[in-house]
Amino acid sequence: MSSQLFEAIDYLEKEKGINKEILLEALEAALISAYKKNFKSATNVRVDLDEEAGTMRVYSRKTIVEEVTNSQEEISLDEAKRLNPNYEIDDIIEVEVTPKNFGRIAAQAAKQVVTQRVREAERGVIFNEYADREEDVMTGIIQRKDSRFVYVNLGKIEAKLAEAEQMPNEEYHIHDRLKVLVTKVENTSKGPQIYISRSHPGLLKRLFEMEVPEIYDGIVEVKSITREAGDRSKISVYAPDPEIDPVGSCVGQKGQRVEAIVNELKGEKIDIVEWSEDPVVHVSNALSPSKVVEVLVDEEEKATTVVVPDYQLSLAIGKRGQNARLAAKLTGWKIDIKSESEALEQGLIAEKEKVTEEEVSNDAVANDVEDLFE
Repeated sequence: MSSQLFEAIDYLEKEKGINKEILLEALEAALISAYKKNFKSATNVRVDLDEEAGTMRVYSRKTIVEEVTNSQEEISLDEAKRLNPNYEIDDIIEVEVTPKNFGRIAAQAAKQVVTQRVREAERGVIFNEYADREEDVMTGIIQRKDSRFVYVNLGKIEAKLAEAEQMPNEEYHIHDRLKVLVTKVENTSKGPQIYISRSHPGLLKRLFEMEVPEIYDGIVEVKSITREAGDRSKISVYAPDPEIDPVGSCVGQKGQRVEAIVNELKGEKIDIVEWSEDPVVHVSNALSPSKVVEVLVDEEEKATTVVVPDYQLSLAIGKRGQNARLAAKLTGWKIDIKSESEALEQGLIAEKEKVTEEEVSNDAVANDVEDLFE
């Protein structure tokens, strides 16, 4: 039995990657515990595991004394000298106490230890594998759901998609395949726990990296992202090389790149704007798709007053203030939006001919005509 046990330990080291020394230490501790439990012994014992001989022996460790008061822990000097004349008072003597049926006890203890260590090792492998995937996008399949979580199979483990991390416009059905952002990996007493998100801004960034080679290669930089998941997002991009159009790179030919991301996010609208260190330019871009007449900047308060044509006021503010709110988060500047009429009344801008929606339309047509004859 002992030789088979050692062979099993060698196998586990090779196949499961579990350190043999750790297994032997755990087995030794389990055998000591099993011996004391089965033989009701409080004696200080030691287990000797001899791999070469394929044997396991139990030794009781006793202290040599003049007069024995506890026979389980002490031995008299006279009795000790019968074993070895060189023993002295306070020396520790070891006496073999291996039971006849110790093989059966060892087998039970070994099974428990091996099972536990294999489980721990497998958990460790899974944890290490997924810990490296934090902030990465993974594709999973929905396995089940309850009132708190949607459980997504990521291959070797089930990840938890909490209600707060779900997209409000998205329904989750068993066997659906979806891309998720791994937000946190924890190693708990119950094993690795993986938390994922569909609403995190990081998911949008990773999707752009996957669809836009220029972002993945670092040619185009993602400066900031803000997101109201399932409804609208804004992403600010920049290219150090003036020859490269960062917005065009993200949109792709005929909008194919951004369309793929919009489809993955179930129709979430995405505004891609060019980043600028000039707050006037950046804020103007961030309020897309509205037209901006003027941006007044208060550096100390890090606030801006943005003037837009009267007919575009509602577009600039957005439904329930969404466009203005997202633009403020994207740029990091406070944004107060005013119509041209209001700005003129308050003396914020000089009197000039206001731009009308009809004139903007006419200008666009004129530009198109000029392009035809160039």
